[in-house]
Amino acid sequence: MYFSPRAYNGAMNNNTKPVVIGLAGGTGSGKTTVANVILDRVGTDSIVFLPHDAYYKDLTHLSKAQRDLFNFDHPDSLESDLLVQHLRQLREWKSIEIPVYDFTTHSRTERTENIVPQPIILVEGILIFTEPILRDTFDVKIFVDTPPDIRFIRRLERDIEERGRSLESVIQQYQTTVRPMHLEFVEPSKRYADVIIPEGGFNTVAMDMIVARIDSMLPNKSSTMENKI
Repeated sequence: MYFSPRAYNGAMNNNTKPVVIGLAGGTGSGKTTVANVILDRVGTDSIVFLPHDAYYKDLTHLSKAQRDLFNFDHPDSLESDLLVQHLRQLREWKSIEIPVYDFTTHSRTERTENIVPQPIILVEGILIFTEPILRDTFDVKIFVDTPPDIRFIRRLERDIEERGRSLESVIQQYQTTVRPMHLEFVEPSKRYADVIIPEGGFNTVAMDMIVARIDSMLPNKSSTMENKI
């Protein structure tokens, strides 16, 4: 695990507003696993979790064929301005309503999810470090670094099992948009990270250190690193 010299500077002692942590990495890198480890070990009563995926733009005005060909790996496919607005509200200790996106139909549903503010705000997504307006909202930036073959296999399994995609469609999408956009946007954004985690949530040493550090940011919490391991 690589730590930038600026990592966490100033973010740990700010008790007036929630601390915002950005968790980025390529598709299938293990970001969700890292997020789940943090949520499980620190506690969901202390952390707000916001997936950037929830902010995909509504495509109901497009035909199914057009949606299937849409480039979901470009920053323009996401309503990042709304995410920034929501982060500002949470930092002011105001509740928000985040969109609920349907990945099987590529459309935003009419439902929303109520999110109440917590001391820690964890934002996860492949493109969250690419846009300055979003990147600048993070107090801490973590990048999960995983080899491309592992990421592709995980993406393949997820899209087939969870999103009802065919093998052919997943491969086509990976070749036409996922891989090119990763090389253009995601991989270069790694340079903005304060912390780089190889192997994601399976890197127990890195996770122990990150969980302990996040735990120390919580007010009135006396748990130590030992009781997190």
